[in-house]
Amino acid sequence: MLSLDGGGIRGLITIEILAQLELLLREAHGDPELVLSDYFDYVAGTSTGAIIATCLSLGLSTDRVRRFYLAGGEKMFKRAPFSKLLYYRHGDTALAAQIREVLAHDDGRDRTLGDEDLRTLLLLVMRNASTDSPWPISNNPAAVYNQRGRKGCNLDLPLWQLVRASAAAPTYFPPEKIVVGDATFMFEDGAVTVYNNPAFVLFLMATLPEYRLGWEMGEDKLLLVSVGTGVLSGEAKALDPSQMTLLYNVQAVPSALIDAALSEQDLLCRILGRCRFGDPIDRELKSLVIGDEEARTSGLGPFAPKRFTYVRYNPVLTKGGLTGLGLGSIDAKKIQRMDSAKYLPELMAVGKAYAKRLDLAHFGPFDPGRPA
Repeated sequence: MLSLDGGGIRGLITIEILAQLELLLREAHGDPELVLSDYFDYVAGTSTGAIIATCLSLGLSTDRVRRFYLAGGEKMFKRAPFSKLLYYRHGDTALAAQIREVLAHDDGRDRTLGDEDLRTLLLLVMRNASTDSPWPISNNPAAVYNQRGRKGCNLDLPLWQLVRASAAAPTYFPPEKIVVGDATFMFEDGAVTVYNNPAFVLFLMATLPEYRLGWEMGEDKLLLVSVGTGVLSGEAKALDPSQMTLLYNVQAVPSALIDAALSEQDLLCRILGRCRFGDPIDRELKSLVIGDEEARTSGLGPFAPKRFTYVRYNPVLTKGGLTGLGLGSIDAKKIQRMDSAKYLPELMAVGKAYAKRLDLAHFGPFDPGRPA
């Protein structure tokens, strides 16, 4: 299983990490044409992660996905007309067109969620603003709302619209209107649910019997690779109460909640899964990374045996984190923004530098050279 976080144009960091993973798998397989859909069976994504996940599921190489982001990055984040700035910062015409084009058939026809060209199971996360609920939606043909005889079968929904909905970040882009059966719903970015990091919900949808897959659990049976778009730090040790105005909270609280939920999903995966690689997320919980000798030799706590093998790749986008990658000259604040399309080379440099840490040995009991 492969899980990809949201994060706007910082998805370029994800792409560079995935490019290195693709290279390592090609070498292990002895197949220079291998793509990630040849290795992973279930791919999930939220927001920009949904765009990348869908491209990968369709069998695109990471190089093709990279070229898509580089060609359309600045167009997708074009400033909205002045009359619309009260509602959102960027127009949606370019974003929708770019997504629709890359996900369409060669003859221009729109693909659907149930399209046979999808080579893996695919999970997309969005928020249904009309019902005020998260919508993790997959192409699993056995799922309750994917039954072909059902009116409004999810598999018939346009794939590009679902991806566009998952990436419709509030204040950045307008919502996406999708007709489902007899109902019309307004959707927005899955980042405003608790699943901006969709790793744990991916695990649940693969294993819970209610989702009708019921994959067998175990460290040697399930591998979950989770890739983020960078850890942001809002640390302000000199912050004074007088600075915490209404405007401060309007700006700080949404991102704080999103970041907290993202970390919580990571933590849940480390508790139920055996984490074989991942930076510490809490000093008290350092043993949830396999690098701690005590964790390797202990009973692994009350949640043993572990349900899956887990790997988390996510660079730290602070001054200290960038310096640790040998990129201290990059201005951390400039690349932390999700619409920082002016800094594509810097984002790629971060992804490439971090990707040097990847090692297929992190996959533990899984043989990276297994037949595709």
